[in-house]
Amino acid sequence: MTGALALGWARIRSLLPERAALAEMRRHPRQDLLAGLTVAIVALPLALGFGISSGMGAASGLATAVVAGSLAAVFGGSRVQVSGTSGAMTVILLPIMSDHGAAGVLMVGVLAGLLLILLALARAGRYISLVPAPVVAGFTVGMACVIGLQQVPHALGVPARDGEKVAVVAWHALLDFLAMPHWWAMSVTLVVAAMLLLGASVRPNVPFSLVAVVLITIAAELAGLPLARIGDLPAGLPTPSLGFLDLSALPVLLAPAVAVAALAALESLLSASVSDNMIGGRRHDPDRELFGQGLANLVTPMFGGMPGTGATVRTAINVRSGAQSRLAALAHAVILGAIVYTAAGLVSSVPLAALAGVLLATSVRMVEVDSIRAMFRSTRGDALVLVLTAVATLTLDTVLAVIVGLVVAGAMALRAIARNARLDAEPLRHDLQPHHTEDEHALLAEHIVTYRLAGPLFFAAAHRLLVELSEVTDVSVVVLRMSRVTTIDASGALVLGDAIGRLERRGILVYVSGIPDGHHQPLEALGVIARLDRAGQVFTTTTEAISAARERLHSTGIVPRLAG
Repeated sequence: MTGALALGWARIRSLLPERAALAEMRRHPRQDLLAGLTVAIVALPLALGFGISSGMGAASGLATAVVAGSLAAVFGGSRVQVSGTSGAMTVILLPIMSDHGAAGVLMVGVLAGLLLILLALARAGRYISLVPAPVVAGFTVGMACVIGLQQVPHALGVPARDGEKVAVVAWHALLDFLAMPHWWAMSVTLVVAAMLLLGASVRPNVPFSLVAVVLITIAAELAGLPLARIGDLPAGLPTPSLGFLDLSALPVLLAPAVAVAALAALESLLSASVSDNMIGGRRHDPDRELFGQGLANLVTPMFGGMPGTGATVRTAINVRSGAQSRLAALAHAVILGAIVYTAAGLVSSVPLAALAGVLLATSVRMVEVDSIRAMFRSTRGDALVLVLTAVATLTLDTVLAVIVGLVVAGAMALRAIARNARLDAEPLRHDLQPHHTEDEHALLAEHIVTYRLAGPLFFAAAHRLLVELSEVTDVSVVVLRMSRVTTIDASGALVLGDAIGRLERRGILVYVSGIPDGHHQPLEALGVIARLDRAGQVFTTTTEAISAARERLHSTGIVPRLAG
């Protein structure tokens, strides 16, 4: 017991920040602080907008950016990752909010945090890299569509209906708008979105999101425009509380928590991978990143914050702004905290239509058109996986969408692997000893055929290959050359045994040669070659197998011995 506790504690210690990583925060303080300020300016409208889109409110989005952003910055596995609210997370939180209310969302955040910590302890971070690129791209496209549709009610200046799919909500919002059209909200949304998209194409490092929101807010206040505002925000973070915890709700909330944890792990590690490619050098530690995100999601709900994750857009801005260490992401969270405590009144007057423009532009920028086009040009399978994942994200929930994408991608991969399996008839002449006469070569070739099995002999390929084998006729002996078989599973072994049985029932002898090391177990466990081995029909080399077959044919008189 003591040994297990010591091992567990050692594993936990391996996930805690290293002194060297914390010491890096003192090397380039000016660069990191400036990068943190830039990211905070960009993150402010996003935190407000995503908080409102999730149903938890703008204050919850700010609390997430401050608390989760600071904890993940210190305990995460990437030195430049920026964490907080995300568009994908708002999509998955909206139905939880509708079904279980704010307390349910906070409870889900705690459970998701615990699950992420368990994943870190289990060293699961490395497996996230196995998610195929078309699944990630399709998920991103689907998320972009969902985020864009979520903004329709605010962009049109009509109240959003609760508890429905985003496409249905957007459709009803459009009908309500057409019944009584008013153009101020739509104009504000389009102006803000245009400023962000055009500005980002000209000066990508300038925080046009904040500039646009500030200018529109000032103009709306001076002109007295009839626009819905964010509303009152608390001056500061709420006092930490565990009043939302309800252990009786665990069975109902466990499945949503698994979905939130899966999304947080996937999005955070993908974002960290993007930052690795941007900065080069030392790569992030995926298990530490899961631990940091888990700790952040475990604590953030106590301050009223929603579940958070690593944010690709803000992380990219952090890197482009010159971030060198964790200090930049930590500074971003501290600056946002200062805004919460000192400028809550000003922030509460921001029009919802302006935030809708920010998020609409964000959804457009989420889609990497060149990458999508390249995948469509790659293979039909990649295109199919991308489209199905995107459609499932839009019509189903996000976890089901990823599962659909993984299943289809897995099926495509198995199909491609199965195509590498081959069954080739090979000439007998090169496997006979040179002293045999041409006449004997020709006579034996009429009765002996050799087949080479190559590639994986598993469930996805075995049936196709061995149906052809079992239909061989007009020969006395079949020699199966298996030295190039790379994989044999139970299904492949059973189909092989069935094919051998069919050949023998037609009076055809079967010899096997060159079974690779490590492949005997499934064949022996399922009794496929035990009888052949006892009969002396299993050999190490093909030459030995053919010599035995030749002697068998001579001894039975099927092939007469010819004088040399």
